[in-house]
Amino acid sequence: MALQWLIISYVVAIEAAIVIILTLPSPKLLRNRIVSLVSLILQPALFIIPFAGFQLLDLYWKNEHRLTCSSEVCTATERDRYEKAIYKAQRNVILCAAAILIYWCISRICKYQKDLQSLEEVEKRYKSK
Repeated sequence: MALQWLIISYVVAIEAAIVIILTLPSPKLLRNRIVSLVSLILQPALFIIPFAGFQLLDLYWKNEHRLTCSSEVCTATERDRYEKAIYKAQRNVILCAAAILIYWCISRICKYQKDLQSLEEVEKRYKSK
C-alpha cells in the first residue's frame, strides 16, 4: 500500500471515530466542548478534500490508461495481476469517497450542534425576560 493510501485510510478511521464521538449521547457541557474542539480541527483538516480529489483523479487517469488483459495470450499470472489492480483501485475509490463524505458529515454535525446551542441561548434569553 502506498503512503497516500495509508494516509487516507488513517484519516478515514480517525474521521469515523470523531463521528462516533460526536453522535454518542453525552452531557450538554461535554458535547459543547467536544463540538468546539472538533470545529477547531476542521479548518486545518480541510486538506483531505483536495488530497482525496486528486487521488480520485489519479485513479481515473490510471483506469483510462490501463493495459487490459482481455486477449487469449494473457497468462494466468497477468490476469491475476490485472484483477488485483482493479480491486485495489476500487478499494481506493471507496476510501477517497468515504474520506470526503465523512468530513462533510462531521462539518454538518458541528454546524447543527452550534446552531442548536445558539438557539438554546436565544430561548434562555427570552425565558429570562
